[in-house]
Amino acid sequence: MKSRSLWTGCLVTTVAVLFFLGLSGIVLALLGKGSLFSSQERVGVVEIKGLLTDSRTAIKQLDRYRDDDSIKAIVLRINSPGGAVGPAQEILREVEKIRAKKKIVASLGTVAASGGYYIASGANLIMANRGTITGSIGVIMQFTNVEGLTKKIGLDFFNLKAGRYKDVGTPFRTMSPEDKAYLQGFLDNVYQQFVSDVAHNRKIPLAKMKTLAEGRIYTGEEAKKAGLVDEFGNLSDAIERAGRLGGIKGKVKSVFAEKEGFSFLRLLLG
Repeated sequence: MKSRSLWTGCLVTTVAVLFFLGLSGIVLALLGKGSLFSSQERVGVVEIKGLLTDSRTAIKQLDRYRDDDSIKAIVLRINSPGGAVGPAQEILREVEKIRAKKKIVASLGTVAASGGYYIASGANLIMANRGTITGSIGVIMQFTNVEGLTKKIGLDFFNLKAGRYKDVGTPFRTMSPEDKAYLQGFLDNVYQQFVSDVAHNRKIPLAKMKTLAEGRIYTGEEAKKAGLVDEFGNLSDAIERAGRLGGIKGKVKSVFAEKEGFSFLRLLLG
């Protein structure tokens, strides 16, 4: 009888604890989304750092701020030299969709070049420091040829392929003029996408944009003169500016997107 009562007590306690944890998790989730329990107006900050190899985290953070009624504007803090084309285009597309609903300010840090600037071009306003490294509007592919080296050490490589251009860029043979022409056409197409998107977002005539998009890097000061940057300012200035653009009247407060990591409550709530 005693063991049954003990078992029943443990079961009730366990259910109560799980209920409390679940309820706490729901409340915290609602607080985080700024819905019923959070009425304070804030600016959401999304950081884009390092080489661009994946877009999922940035898009997830942007979408969360888009759906959060307490977030009145968004700051994109960019410290990136660029990277892969696909992730940059995916993030830019999300920025373009969100800016119709909420103001977005791009804050350029130490380096916001190539794909980093590509993303920034979609914002309503771009801010940089005078010494920020930006621009580098262009596309590059680099290849290495080790054919001479492998012959010296007595190694020989050959390819079996189905498809005329399947082994273009292999380091084990000299690239033919036809190969170079094919790859150049590919690069030209990506380059035109880059230039056209930036020209459209920045409202710069395409002819002028092509003179700016020669792969050159600019300081923030040079970029402002060229029309690639709107204002000077650091991250704090960008947050303040975004808050005013978003209609915040009092003190502008910011919230940074949470970093992905293990969370017991997230695990518990699925």
